[in-house]
Amino acid sequence: MAERAEIVVVGAGVMGAATAYALARAGHQSVVLEQFELGHARGSSHGRGRIFRFVYDDPHWVAQAQRALPLWRELEADSGEEILRTTGSLDLGPGTEERAAALAECDVEFEVLDGADLSSPLRIEPGTPGLVQRDGGVLDAARAQQAFLRGIEVRERAPVTRIEDDGRVHLDGTTIEAQAVVVTAGAWVPRLLAPLGISPPVSPSRESVAYFPLEAPSGLPTIIDWRVPDGYDLPRPGASVYALPSSEGLKAGVHRTGPPTDPDEEGVVDPEAVRCSRDWVARYVEGAGPEPLRTETCLYTNMPDESFVLERQGRVVVGSPCSGHGFKFAPLVGRELASLALEILA
Repeated sequence: MAERAEIVVVGAGVMGAATAYALARAGHQSVVLEQFELGHARGSSHGRGRIFRFVYDDPHWVAQAQRALPLWRELEADSGEEILRTTGSLDLGPGTEERAAALAECDVEFEVLDGADLSSPLRIEPGTPGLVQRDGGVLDAARAQQAFLRGIEVRERAPVTRIEDDGRVHLDGTTIEAQAVVVTAGAWVPRLLAPLGISPPVSPSRESVAYFPLEAPSGLPTIIDWRVPDGYDLPRPGASVYALPSSEGLKAGVHRTGPPTDPDEEGVVDPEAVRCSRDWVARYVEGAGPEPLRTETCLYTNMPDESFVLERQGRVVVGSPCSGHGFKFAPLVGRELASLALEILA
C-alpha cells in the first residue's frame, strides 16, 4: 500500500532543506528524501564555507541578497548557532564601475580603494581597483543545512526512481502519494523531470576547490578577483578566482572552469584548476601555505545566464537555484519554493 504525504521534497541539500524549513514555519510538514546521506560530498551543499555578498553588477541580485540577509539572521536566532560570519567582501579588477552602480542603485554602502591601500595579509598591485563592502561574509554550509532540517523528517539513502505528474513519488520498494512534490535535486533535476516533459535548460559541471593553510584568518575578507590568470589549461576559461577564510583554511577556486559532468560519476579534481588557485594564493595572500591541505570537487547546476529555475508545473515544483552562486539565497529560495507548493494545497 502506498504511503501518503502532504508534501514531498526530493533532495536534502541546502535548497531542499530551506524549503522544508519554510514549510514547517508555515505549519506544514514535509517528507524530505535524500538519495545519499546528509552532508555527503557528491553534490553542491557540502563543506563549511560559502561566500555571502551583496556585490553584483545587476541590481536584481543585490536586492535579493539584501532580502536574504535578515532571513539568515532569523535562522541563527532559531537555531542558536552562528551561521553567517561577517568579514566584509572585496572585489578586484575589471567591472568595478558596473558593480558600484548596482550597489548604489540599491542604497548599499561601499568604497573603492586602490589595491596598494588594502591591508595585510593581502598583497594587491597598485592600480588595481578594489571594491570593499562591509556586509559580505562566510556562511557555514554544514551548520546551515543542519539548522534548516532540525525537527524535519529526512529519509536518507532513499533515491527516487520516478515522479509522476499526479504527485506519486516512487522509491525502491515503496510509493509516496503526495499532494505536492518539490524537486530540489541539484544536478539530478533534469534526469528526474525529463519523463514528465519538464526540461529546464540546466547543465551540470564539476568544479575543483582547494583549501590552503592560513596563519591568521581573522581580518581577511571574502575575495573575488575578476582577473583570471592566463597560462593554465582549464576546461573552461573561468569567470573569476575566489577565496574565503573558512574553518578549514583558505578556500580557493576558479569559478566556472569545470567540465560538463555526469553527477553519478565519481568526482576527479582538476590539477590545473588547483595549480591556478595555488599560484593566486601564493601571489596575493601573505601567510598562506604553498600547498593545499586538501582538495575536493563540487557540482554546479548551470543556467546559461546564471539565473534560477523556480517554477510550478501541476503538482510538481521545480527548484534549481544554483549556477555556482545560489547558496547565499537559500532561505529566500526556500520561502519561494514553499509558497509555490502551498499554492497546490490551497
